[in-house]
Amino acid sequence: MFKLNTTISQWAQSAQNALRALALCSAALLLASFAQAQTNNSIKIIVPFTPGTGMDTIARAISPHLSERMGVPVVVQNSPGASGNIGADMVAKSNPDGSTILMGANTMLIAAQLYKNVPFNPVKDFAPVSMTAWGTLMLVANPKTGIKTVQDLVRVSTAKPDSINFGSPGVGTPHHMAMELLKLETHTNLLHVPYKGTAGYTQDLLAGEINVGFLPVHVAQSFVASGKLNALAVGSLKRHPIAPNVPTFAELGYKDIDVDLWYAFFYPSKTPTAMVDRLNKEVVAVLKMPEVKELLTKAGLDAASSTPQELASIVEKDYPRWGRVIRLKGIEAD
Repeated sequence: MFKLNTTISQWAQSAQNALRALALCSAALLLASFAQAQTNNSIKIIVPFTPGTGMDTIARAISPHLSERMGVPVVVQNSPGASGNIGADMVAKSNPDGSTILMGANTMLIAAQLYKNVPFNPVKDFAPVSMTAWGTLMLVANPKTGIKTVQDLVRVSTAKPDSINFGSPGVGTPHHMAMELLKLETHTNLLHVPYKGTAGYTQDLLAGEINVGFLPVHVAQSFVASGKLNALAVGSLKRHPIAPNVPTFAELGYKDIDVDLWYAFFYPSKTPTAMVDRLNKEVVAVLKMPEVKELLTKAGLDAASSTPQELASIVEKDYPRWGRVIRLKGIEAD
């Protein structure tokens, strides 16, 4: 009996060793296939917006270091159109061989619900890899309005609905959607004035033609410091280091107004887990480099990484949240 038990135990151990070896062999073959695909095609980061945007800045800051670590060329390709839907669709339909990456952002969750008949699902058709950066928005008011706090804004807009206007760089932009969420949570009515870009909107906000609006915190704080705008609140969960005296919406009692912009890398949905994990590891390492952090900081962005699971949780939370705002406010793409 002792010999039988010993034989069974030895057999079980041998089987476990064989399975472990098989798993390691499979992983090695998968990574070899991954490397071969990248060697043949290089790695392409699709930026679904024009050069000079936040997404483009992040992709170009990371790509040379990622190339060094991956051992293959990493190129950035701008494929703008339909508020990012064209570039995102290209990645969704690309081969899941590790050679095509989407430089995505929370705007992809908004744009996919603003347009009709979008040919991809931003939750199901992409494999989250890692967060890359955060961008904080600040709610500001022109001093001519006399509005110095969120409470002032709510009081005035409640007493006289649509007497206060707000601007944005365009329908469906984070600036616009942040204000629509604010309107829902505060039960107020404000008149939206959409612009074709940031420059004209910011200029009219400073001139007083626009009463209130959201701006990136790094842009807004310089105008606040010079007295050209009043800071009302920041859209992050915590106060921002460059504007430590400006409260968050949560501090003011509005816990659901978290409107920070996030930027992240995604693969096509069927990309093998081993490839996702490998890219995650390298992206996290690159984002820790001081020179990369400095580049992003100069662009008004805060470098940040995550696990694929953490990014997936953010996507799964934000998609229905912005969908709710779009439906309740009847927002459609221009």
